Amino acid sequence: MLYRYKKSFEKIAMGLMSFMPRERELKKLQQTMHIYEENPDWQLFLWKKEDDFVGLLGIKVDVTSYTIHHISVNPSHRGEGIGHEMIVKIQQIMQDREMIATEETAAFLRKCPLKKGDL
Repeated sequence: MLYRYKKSFEKIAMGLMSFMPRERELKKLQQTMHIYEENPDWQLFLWKKEDDFVGLLGIKVDVTSYTIHHISVNPSHRGEGIGHEMIVKIQQIMQDREMIATEETAAFLRKCPLKKGDL
């Protein structure tokens, strides 16, 4: 299930985001978290499986679209379809907005079941 980020999830979110290659350095990771905490257009979600948060999805929302900037799954849960489930859920939440990938997220998103017109 997808949960909206709260400050109390900060350490978990940072841990999940650190699995992304461009977010491994602590200073960069802290800057990224600050963007999500301070800018309402940048939205962060966590995926909970049973009792643990195992996935993270970060987007920037515009009027007609949203861009997937971060998607990460705990390595011990990869291959279970969690990344795809997060994409399906965010498509439901964002409804008629077009989904856009970044250079870093494009390869993964090409493997996902997408709504017509996305990417």
